[in-house]
Amino acid sequence: METVWLGEFTSLFILAFALGLDAFSVSLGMGMQRMRLKRIFFLGMLVGIFHILMPFIGIIIGKLVSAPLNDMTMLVGGLLLMGIGAHMFFSSFRDDKKPQSPIGIGVVLFAFSVSLDSFSAGLSLGISGVGVLMAVLMFGVMSMILTWTGFLLGRKAKGFLGVYSELLGGSILCAIGLNMLF
Repeated sequence: METVWLGEFTSLFILAFALGLDAFSVSLGMGMQRMRLKRIFFLGMLVGIFHILMPFIGIIIGKLVSAPLNDMTMLVGGLLLMGIGAHMFFSSFRDDKKPQSPIGIGVVLFAFSVSLDSFSAGLSLGISGVGVLMAVLMFGVMSMILTWTGFLLGRKAKGFLGVYSELLGGSILCAIGLNMLF
């Protein structure tokens, strides 16, 4: 029983890290602009809250959908994670990203946009029957920490880490999806 819990914890930790890398890469680019530490703290908290709410909603919907699908749950969950990972991976090659400091409703849109992939991941986790509380708390805390880290590193580095973090995050999600399939 303890091995099962440790395996689920490890998988969720890796998934939370991969999903948080999207927020990290966006905040890294935004952190290269002048931004007060108070604002960085607030944005990190907001991203963390959205990374709790979005996968929670996804897990609930996934649990509702998984009852009729029973046999197909791992297939659907794995395909969803692979799709999210592929999207993150290939979107890192786009040149039209121009980070801007969010203001007003842009703050909520920023937190929402970097949390969308966690909704889909939550949906696939709900289908596979993962523990809800551990998953959403891990997603929220990890994304909040990675967002703060991205902003703070962005203040120091003028750089190249953003693209590579999205590539890594997308690769990890694809690998977890493949693991669920095979």
